[in-house]
Amino acid sequence: MIDHILRGLGIGNFGVIFGEATPAICLAKLLGALAGSLISIAYILPRGRREAMLRFTVGVVTGLVFGGTAGVKLADILGLLEKISVFEVSLMGASFASLSAWWGLGILQRISETWSPRFFSTAKTHNNVKTSAGDKESRS
Repeated sequence: MIDHILRGLGIGNFGVIFGEATPAICLAKLLGALAGSLISIAYILPRGRREAMLRFTVGVVTGLVFGGTAGVKLADILGLLEKISVFEVSLMGASFASLSAWWGLGILQRISETWSPRFFSTAKTHNNVKTSAGDKESRS
């Protein structure tokens, strides 16, 4: 079906564009991304529904996009590249990418919170003059 659509658009065939993206590999990436997202949510509970949905979405998208690459790199590091199937490599990579996506964003958030006061003043000003707690009491 998708081959006919791509040929109609003059793009080519599915195998050339998407490589080995067989239904089994896509299923492995989806299952891995879902597993990584759910583990991420269960490991540290989100503060609310919005954060849970955001964490789930970020995990699934990251697992689907980077799952194959992460799986190949992990399997290579662990020496499993020739020993496990492509399905398992994709599943492992998608789970790892999905789980580590939220942690990576958390680290970036903490770094930005630490470094941003040094570059941007966060003190509230009144007529471009900084006020302190002692000044507020003396004006009352």
